[in-house]
Amino acid sequence: MKQAIKSSTLTPCPCGNNASYQACCGRWHHGELRLKAPDAATLMRSRYTAFVLDELDYLLETWHASTRPASLEGNAPGVKWLGLQLRSHVQQDADHATVEFVARSRHQGRAARLHEISRFVCENGQWFYVDGDFVQKAS
Repeated sequence: MKQAIKSSTLTPCPCGNNASYQACCGRWHHGELRLKAPDAATLMRSRYTAFVLDELDYLLETWHASTRPASLEGNAPGVKWLGLQLRSHVQQDADHATVEFVARSRHQGRAARLHEISRFVCENGQWFYVDGDFVQKAS
């Protein structure tokens, strides 16, 4: 079930940018700019927001065909996404980039942290998530 986001221009975007959802990730999810994020970091932010809002079609459409799963399940009941931190964005060349991020959530009172270095590719002017490596917390 999708989480409702009011169309108000005052509703903050879940990705943490200081902009409304409509002015930030909403423009990549819906409308004229759909699927046209200008770089891998912007796509990463829009994909995080899509995870928060259960925009599963957007997630699949921005996942590279070579690694895309057949389907995705939405958030488990009670999952609360707490925030996204982009740690780095490295552009290897015009069509390849990596983004390191940390996404935090809470489910049934337990905190979770997803730290990943993700790989992206640009094909025909559209960026796609390819895959990523989880970063384990040092003990």
